[in-house]
Amino acid sequence: MDKKELLAKSKVLNPILWIGKNGITDALIDELTKLLKKKKLVKIKMLRSFIEDKNRKEVANEIAEKTKSEIINSMGFTLTLYKR
Repeated sequence: MDKKELLAKSKVLNPILWIGKNGITDALIDELTKLLKKKKLVKIKMLRSFIEDKNRKEVANEIAEKTKSEIINSMGFTLTLYKR
């Protein structure tokens, strides 16, 4: 699947994981890795309390790197990841 197809699919997805004030923990990465393995395409919502003083692009890259996934879309407080 190419990025265009994945982006179209991601538009109708609902977020299945929320990142709150605890931030990026090992438990969050483990859960996200399991979800990516099962679903391949996952949408994440970052709460304002978590993201307000951080660079969204850096956070998205950190999450993608730790889960060995690829960023399909990052808009506002929402991040969509894909893992082959």
